[in-house]
Amino acid sequence: MTARTEATDPFTLSDPAAAALLRDVPFRRFAVIGDSTAAGTGDPWPGYATVPWADRVARWLLATHPSTDYLNTGVLGAVIADVTTAQLPALEAFRPDLVHVTCGGNDLFLRNARLPDVEAALDGLCTRVAATGARLSLFTLADSFTGRMAPLRPLFAGFADAVRRVAERHDAILTEFWDHPARLRPDWLSADLIHLTMAGHAVVAAEIAENLARHTARELPPELVRHP
Repeated sequence: MTARTEATDPFTLSDPAAAALLRDVPFRRFAVIGDSTAAGTGDPWPGYATVPWADRVARWLLATHPSTDYLNTGVLGAVIADVTTAQLPALEAFRPDLVHVTCGGNDLFLRNARLPDVEAALDGLCTRVAATGARLSLFTLADSFTGRMAPLRPLFAGFADAVRRVAERHDAILTEFWDHPARLRPDWLSADLIHLTMAGHAVVAAEIAENLARHTARELPPELVRHP
């Protein structure tokens, strides 16, 4: 069997296709804050460029809108309190119009952690981000909890529900990965079974770009939406 590559993967987008998809998206100051998922941690994968999901989305936005600026303050191991303390000042100074927030998973492993408290902290962070005037973006983590990671599945299923509720409260653009068909592929997770591979990052970037385009098409007046 021929190995799948970025060019043949049905869940990825080429640079020209992604740039065309994003041509009506109104955002020009894209920021990403959070933990290792924001930072782009992950193993390389044969046949896929070593470019994390957020960098891909920023590259596509820049290709179609050359005035685009991009900020990524994600840090490996960050919990919500770290993001609030260490990353919000740079975010506020950046004056974003679209902010993707991805954190909270590490908080679930803090001593005496309770899911309602993690949800409340994430909600508080999103309230601070929304105060910048930016549109929020969030995504659910994928249900790839198999093998030795299977005992964590109920906890992260609950966390996915919490992310959905926070997204709804803040009118965020929510991208769903919990049931994504690529999540159980052998190229989805790195060797640590926690972080995405670069193949996984490529899929995430494509799904987010498609979701941004869908939201734009729904929210713009019909006469302003261009069609291929």
